[in-house]
Amino acid sequence: MDMIADILLVAGALGAGLYCYILARRLSRFNDLENGVGGAVAVLSSQVDDLTRTLSAAQQTASASTSSLDGLTDRAENVAKRLELLVASMHDLPDAAPEPTSHPEPMFVRHAGPRQ
Repeated sequence: MDMIADILLVAGALGAGLYCYILARRLSRFNDLENGVGGAVAVLSSQVDDLTRTLSAAQQTASASTSSLDGLTDRAENVAKRLELLVASMHDLPDAAPEPTSHPEPMFVRHAGPRQ
């Protein structure tokens, strides 16, 4: 009986060893940086870094554009106020008299025939 127990114990140990060997090979293929999930994780990590840099550059550009637009908006509001004042002051001016024309309108006159 001891012999059968030893044979079953050795067979179980060999089976567990074979299972661990197969599992180790699958795990190494799974974590392979070239083809496996490890490679996909590495690619995604580099893409996240690139997107982070792009996002920070876009935020800096947007803040610069915002400050520029704020300045332009303030300037436009000041110009609009001055234009409103100018238009309001134009209403106070009297109507201008029409300018005399320097060239009279042409007038056609029929001449009598030659005198005899």
